Amino acid sequence: MEDAYAALRLREFRLFLSARVCITVAIQMQSVIVGWQVYEITHDELALGLIGLAEAIPYIIVSLYAGHVADVVERKKIMVTTMALLALCSAALFSFTLVPEFFLSWKALPIYGIIFITGIARGFLSPAIFAFMPQIVPAGQFKNAITWNSTFWEASAILGPALGGLIYTFFDATIAYGVNTTLLLTGITLAFFIKGRPVPPATEELGIVEKIRAGLTFVFSNKLILSAITLDLFAVLFGGAVALLPFFADQVLHVDAWGLGLLRCAPSVGAVLMAVYIAHHPIRQNMGKTLLWAVAGFGISMIVFALSQNFWLSISILIISGGFDCVSVIIRSTLLQTLTPENMKGRVSAVNNIFIGSSNEIGMFESGVAAKLMGVVPSVIFGGCMTLGVVSATAWVSKSLRKLQHLGH
Repeated sequence: MEDAYAALRLREFRLFLSARVCITVAIQMQSVIVGWQVYEITHDELALGLIGLAEAIPYIIVSLYAGHVADVVERKKIMVTTMALLALCSAALFSFTLVPEFFLSWKALPIYGIIFITGIARGFLSPAIFAFMPQIVPAGQFKNAITWNSTFWEASAILGPALGGLIYTFFDATIAYGVNTTLLLTGITLAFFIKGRPVPPATEELGIVEKIRAGLTFVFSNKLILSAITLDLFAVLFGGAVALLPFFADQVLHVDAWGLGLLRCAPSVGAVLMAVYIAHHPIRQNMGKTLLWAVAGFGISMIVFALSQNFWLSISILIISGGFDCVSVIIRSTLLQTLTPENMKGRVSAVNNIFIGSSNEIGMFESGVAAKLMGVVPSVIFGGCMTLGVVSATAWVSKSLRKLQHLGH
């Protein structure tokens, strides 16, 4: 019988998870605080979408180079350095709240500037984290570690928005950003206790451009990885409603920042429940069809959410959407970790981040533009329908994904 807690018995994996929890909670907190703050300043749907664009542009620009760096520089050093930059960004947002008159002339522009820098830091942090985890976990425990990594990430995504909304509601942005900065500094401290790992043997390509090209070639030549990434890309791009949650909270569901925090964390509640279930009952067959049905379920959830005018029904639907999303994340992550050579994990992760990581932020911008053109509720319904269309097209075109039976096979 498999040990469902095998990876958690490793001290360094626990330290890794603890550091990542602090960082993720802080990032999720900051997202809620910034979203509500910008909405209070502008009361503009497009301004909410611009938050995502401000982070996505630098994220995309640096991702391929950041993936190369993660394959040639000690990954722990990259993690600690980028965490420190995130802490400085949070401290800057904190300092802005001490001079409220600053916003009278500049409005949300200084926030966009800090988010831009945050995008650079996250662009380097993501491939380093992805590539570092397999170095601290034995190969036989990869799948278990991936499941628990997803579980703790989702748990952090529950705590972060709820904590951010709670502090913002009962205190103010200054206190919220102060807590956020403290969490980032705690994450850095925990990461210091993880033993550094040597850089994997270099691949044969010469020069940065050739190495980056090799990573791109690997992804685009592997039909399973490419299909799974593409499916998630368009599902996230069209199907998410995260950027518009401040509008739904205020205008549709009539709740405050605390209610917004609950809405933001609801998908992660469902994801945690699903991840814990999968940890004890791993997905063993019909992987491709399971992935396709999970993404379709996510799209349907978004349509129902858009039509709901009841706060608790909306919360319930978002919880369900998180469960579907978790299945997709675990299958895709396991495929990437299993099929990617150790000395290419940084670059392949970078390509994945461009597809998936940045699509969250670009999706926020798309949501803002669509809401401006169609109206908020119709735009989310449109996105859900587009997600279902993408699932149908992927199922039709990608025979290898549709017939995938076992993870890593």
